[in-house]
Amino acid sequence: MNKVVRKNLRVRLGDVISVHQCFDIQYGRRVHVLPIDDSIEGITGSLFDAFLKPYFQEACRPVKKGDLFLVHGGMRSVEFKVIETDPADYCIVSPDTEIYCDGEPVKREDKEHLDDVGYDDIGGVRKQMAQIRELVELPFKHPQLFKAIGVKPPKGILLYGPPGTGKTLIARAVANETGAFFFLINGPEIMSKMAGESESNLRKAFEEAEKNAPSIIFIDEIDSIAPKRDKTNGEVEKRIVSQLLTLMDGLKSRSHVIVMGATNRPNSIDPALRRFGRFDREIDIGVPDEVGRLEVDLERVAKNTHGHVGADLAALCTEAALQCIREKISAIDLDDETIDAEILNSMAVTNEHFKTALGTSNPSALRETVVEVPNVSWDDVGGLENVKRELQETVQYPVEHPDKFEKFGMAPSKGVLFYGPPGCGKTLLAKAIANECQANFISVKGPELLTMWFGESEANVREIFDKARSSAPCVLFFDELDSIATQRGSNGGDAGGAADRVLNQLLTEMDGMTAKKTVFIIGATNRPDIIDPALLRPGRLDQLIYIPLPDEASRLQIFKACLRKSPVARDVDFSTLAKHTQGFSGADITEICQRACKYAIRENIEKDIEREQRKSKNPEATEEDDADDVPEIRAVHFAESVKYARRSVSDADIHKYQAFAQTLQPSCAFGLGNRGAEK
Repeated sequence: MNKVVRKNLRVRLGDVISVHQCFDIQYGRRVHVLPIDDSIEGITGSLFDAFLKPYFQEACRPVKKGDLFLVHGGMRSVEFKVIETDPADYCIVSPDTEIYCDGEPVKREDKEHLDDVGYDDIGGVRKQMAQIRELVELPFKHPQLFKAIGVKPPKGILLYGPPGTGKTLIARAVANETGAFFFLINGPEIMSKMAGESESNLRKAFEEAEKNAPSIIFIDEIDSIAPKRDKTNGEVEKRIVSQLLTLMDGLKSRSHVIVMGATNRPNSIDPALRRFGRFDREIDIGVPDEVGRLEVDLERVAKNTHGHVGADLAALCTEAALQCIREKISAIDLDDETIDAEILNSMAVTNEHFKTALGTSNPSALRETVVEVPNVSWDDVGGLENVKRELQETVQYPVEHPDKFEKFGMAPSKGVLFYGPPGCGKTLLAKAIANECQANFISVKGPELLTMWFGESEANVREIFDKARSSAPCVLFFDELDSIATQRGSNGGDAGGAADRVLNQLLTEMDGMTAKKTVFIIGATNRPDIIDPALLRPGRLDQLIYIPLPDEASRLQIFKACLRKSPVARDVDFSTLAKHTQGFSGADITEICQRACKYAIRENIEKDIEREQRKSKNPEATEEDDADDVPEIRAVHFAESVKYARRSVSDADIHKYQAFAQTLQPSCAFGLGNRGAEK
């Protein structure tokens, strides 16, 4: 049953009701309904056409005198009350039923709104809600269960998790659905400068709750009033923690008062509170998974919002709605106090609105770390077909086909190391794979992890891994990995051994990543010879992928990828260009293309200036001569550009990389290859 039906029947979730078959129900001849006054504020026009007609056309709906029902139309919900039905009391509205909506809007009789938060308003925390209902509803509704078994019902629940996951919302929903008295304490509010007054405020709150039992005391931001006593210097905080402990111990087991606390810093709370008999159960309200996000909105949006908590998804929906409003703003008279119901009804949020909103939103848990889903696709990466396939199997398959890995009993790979000459597309490949599997992408520049403070560099590594885990699936890209992963002991005590400690932290974090959290590590370096061997073993960076200088076919693909959005003349032969750029890296080829573009732009601007001068001298001149001046990049521009082209990687460097790649090749293939060949 939804919330509207439950409210009309005066029942709550968890109540036991009996349902009987109804034989003598008739189709209605006429039904009189009126809107509730506070739900139609600012709406003009025909409520019947905009709301009632579509609502009753959808299905044959039963109505009963005195019932309230909610109709969603466009961007608004309007609440109606059934005033009269013919035949009397109840009937079914059919296509032949006359519906009247004449008369003054009805005033709301009870102060309870239908938009009070209920269980069906909360998405993405199904498991946690089941636990909370078991801990709160059972003692309130069936205390005899606990009495019969001889155990005390729980006294407290601590909800913890990142900001915006719905901790406060859950507490309100529990209070509304159980009908319990809800007493909210915002942590900092009870603090007072007068000695003893803060404790007195806390005592009053507990007394008030016991008087109005069954009740829920909800302490938001509990870490602000109950920090660890040995870490805080203030006497007031210590006294408040002691007072809270004695109050929770003093709650009578049958007084039906439950204390709920919420925090996003559970480890800063005094440990004495986190034992059985005080906060009995701690429930992690974490970042929802794809199924959990789907409860908030659409399937496609749910797939593309990794790491978003409930509040981020609400912000995303708001942004999409604003996009829709911006489109209709021209049809609305801003000076008029009311808006026509037809305009409201024509508004609908589409996938395009969500697409635009997705471009501007990012998860709040990761606002400090720059997290993005890059807009680089495989089309931007020219050549390297084998490397692309290897990456797809390593990173994309575990995200898109986790069931296959489970079926074959294989844990997905943890990481990949790209090594090779500079400018061959290592960073570009990492961005492309993150985009292809729609994962979050955290780019870590190696040197920025190191700080002058003792222990802070390791903390930075730990923090980045924590953030990646909370926004899984996530690709963690370490650029210039050699800056933080050089062989241990080779620094000669440099920076107090900070680099060695950072590497140790990196190794332990990579080993500690659970298989369920899809976090992939991609490292990129052009100095693979100085990287610590412990990092290159299977189970850490499993795949070592050599990204060589592009061959002729790859160079042709790079030219096409670089210029796929540019107007290129037909006389440009990419094959010849690819042939004459032997030994050039992807970055060198990109530079040739950019320089050619620059020459084309320069020529185009000069022609525009000439044309303006000709027009000023002879205003009557026709523009026929200018018709041939189509702005495009011609072969001349490339010929000029190639003159200044330079190779960034020498032959000696290439030999060095090839020799290192050779050392990583397996020395023997266990004879399997030969046997296969004989067969």
